[in-house]
Amino acid sequence: MRQRLTELGLDFTARQVPAEPEEREAMAQATGTNEIPVLVSDDGEILAGEDAILPWLERFDERNDADRHREKARKEVKEFAELAA
Repeated sequence: MRQRLTELGLDFTARQVPAEPEEREAMAQATGTNEIPVLVSDDGEILAGEDAILPWLERFDERNDADRHREKARKEVKEFAELAA
């Protein structure tokens, strides 16, 4: 998800949350969900899970250097390269 936000050139703030959903009380109070990832848009819209977030992000155009960002991620992060295969 962070990679996609970078490709789109969108500024974001990442917050670390506990690994176990039942320990995410503060997040659930703030967003109404304990599902990750969760995105809170600038206008306050809350999107939970990749199935909601990725289609929402389609409204944005990629930055001019998105391909370079993807290539760099594939070289530096083995798991990302495997997803692209």
